Amino acid sequence: MKLLKAVSFLSLALITLNASEFDKQAQKDKNELVKYFEAKFADPYKEKNRFFPYSTDDELKNGYSKGLKHMDFAIGSYSYAKDAKEQYEAIKEFPPYEDKIEKGETLYNQKFVNGKSLATCFPDPTVAGNYPYYDLNKKEVISLTTAVNQCLTDNGEKKWNAKKGDMAAFQAFLAYSSAEEGKKVDIKIPNKQAQEAYERGKEYYYTQRGYLKMSCATCHVQGAGERVRNEKLSPLLGQTTHFPVYRLKWGSLGTLERRIAGCIKDQGQVPPKVDSKKMHELLYFMAYMSNGMPVDGPDVRK
Repeated sequence: MKLLKAVSFLSLALITLNASEFDKQAQKDKNELVKYFEAKFADPYKEKNRFFPYSTDDELKNGYSKGLKHMDFAIGSYSYAKDAKEQYEAIKEFPPYEDKIEKGETLYNQKFVNGKSLATCFPDPTVAGNYPYYDLNKKEVISLTTAVNQCLTDNGEKKWNAKKGDMAAFQAFLAYSSAEEGKKVDIKIPNKQAQEAYERGKEYYYTQRGYLKMSCATCHVQGAGERVRNEKLSPLLGQTTHFPVYRLKWGSLGTLERRIAGCIKDQGQVPPKVDSKKMHELLYFMAYMSNGMPVDGPDVRK
């Protein structure tokens, strides 16, 4: 028994060491991102020349919150956009997605034809912060959307639309359950293949493409806080914590894949398919950048 315990402890220690080894660069990336955003929003007016050369002095003095720290960015651009935050807090008093959470719970417990349910595949509904994850057996990144549809097809059911409808409602229930339990984003990089998947996702995020020659980072790292069409652009830090979201523009609840696809189209690019390797690895990188932040979904955005 002592030998068994010793072997088990050693195995766990090796796994932990390996995980640390493989996510070393990712940890560095995240720490640098936190430093960047904390510096950018320490005092936007004083940092005008460095970060906000096109903003007015009045806006920088009066329109931005300052002194922001890591966890403040979990609510996206509302962390620094004073006027938008007031509107956001008013909407949150009577959020337009509460009925979707209830629908998601119904879907969670609803029996399939074979007698099983989504609860069979997700016995713990507080797992929103653990997706996407790298599947060691399949040797690929699995998103929450893919996992849900896999559960459905494995049990003889039809796939759901990956961007809205039942998929968004069910994910809202998981996000709500996770947030209620105080769960945080917890993305692992367990081996070299997972590390390579993370790096490909990072490369996609920072690569300029399309006829506008823009990248995701153009808007959500360098451009975070800049005003576009009367709205301040959101930051990469905390970007995945609040999905699915009810967008006033959509008039409905949508998944993270829906928002990413729309954003990439706006940049003049063809977005990767929602169930593609490229999309999954992009989500993997983005989610890792929010590691340690509280799950805050579902939420509302303009």
